[in-house]
Amino acid sequence: MNKRVVVTGLGIISPSGNDVETFWKNIAGGQSAIGRLTRFDTTDFKVKVAAEVKDFEAKDWLTPAEFRKMDIYCQYAMAAAQQAVDQSGLKDQVDPERLGVYVGSGIGGMTTFLKEYDVLKERGPNRVSSYFIPMQISNMATGNIAVRHGAKGPSLPVVTACATSASCIGEAYRTIRLGEADAILAGGAEASILPLAVAGFTNMQALTQETDPRLACLPFDKRRAGFVMSEGSAILVLEELEHAKKRGAKILGEIVGYGNTSDAFHMTAPHPEGDGIRRAMEKALQGIDYTKVYVNAHGTGTPLNDMTEIKAIADIFHYDEVIVSSTKSMTGHMLGAAGAVEAIACLKALEHQLVPPTIGLEQPDEECVLDCTPLTARSVALDTAMSLSLGFGGHNVALVMKGYKE
Repeated sequence: MNKRVVVTGLGIISPSGNDVETFWKNIAGGQSAIGRLTRFDTTDFKVKVAAEVKDFEAKDWLTPAEFRKMDIYCQYAMAAAQQAVDQSGLKDQVDPERLGVYVGSGIGGMTTFLKEYDVLKERGPNRVSSYFIPMQISNMATGNIAVRHGAKGPSLPVVTACATSASCIGEAYRTIRLGEADAILAGGAEASILPLAVAGFTNMQALTQETDPRLACLPFDKRRAGFVMSEGSAILVLEELEHAKKRGAKILGEIVGYGNTSDAFHMTAPHPEGDGIRRAMEKALQGIDYTKVYVNAHGTGTPLNDMTEIKAIADIFHYDEVIVSSTKSMTGHMLGAAGAVEAIACLKALEHQLVPPTIGLEQPDEECVLDCTPLTARSVALDTAMSLSLGFGGHNVALVMKGYKE
């Protein structure tokens, strides 16, 4: 018999806040975290905006020894994981061999990679850091989190580009559901607001070149012209229901469905009919009853993605069954961390019965046939929430959540 999988802890480092309550307050209030890009001189760059993590103090979360051996993406992940574990009360409450970590990153330690390449060019091979490889590889957030929390169970840092953290949550859900673990820390981390990454995304015409932060990220709007790069980490503690109940944990919600498909169509473009994301939703919704569903769309603000996604959602739900929004309009696109951030947004929406807005949506695309919650949050009687994530390579992930009921 399949186990039920609940959420008992949440943690986040994001441009919209470095704890869950601040994050939720800001996105529920329609506050944008997008601003001028400050990480490097953008004089020669067409892109001038980003959503940057602010006021993150690594020393609040890491020892000096840990700090020296971790790329910034891993530092973000360690902080978010610690928040999630602290909220869950899981410490010393689970068999270490039944505790897992599924935390991925789309690119890993890009800051370290570029820094050490400069060292190689300028000072020679003997001066490259002995920590270069473990700081750079994209599985090391999982590795370091496991070391800190003594997690000796299943370990799976999935990489599916911008669907990475959603894939990690889905695979963690599947593992616990099958009885192979009692609890798993699942999510993702990313820190790639760097000249090379910005140049690459710019030259493939994925990023907005709008210089006004208020107009930079416009999901579902006819003026949309690309996404805004962002960064951070989000981690959820997923736990088998009876294990959580036995130790008296506070249950924050339940994961009830997961769909994972491939477009098998193009390296970067979504299937024009939304075939893959539609099939992912169908898989995730199997056996689930719902009346009103909040869909946190991938909603990047790129011309191709948004209307393809809306078409797929409209193929699954009747108009009165669904309400949609894109929190990327406020957070920017956190790449490999985006799915976990948006899963947290879904859980908070269910808790508060409030759909966060798609800010900037003043001129809806004529093909936007669904209610996409323009401008301000809305109180809605919700029984189900779904987070959608799409990644380069044709990856599609749908996660379905509900408020916990016996």
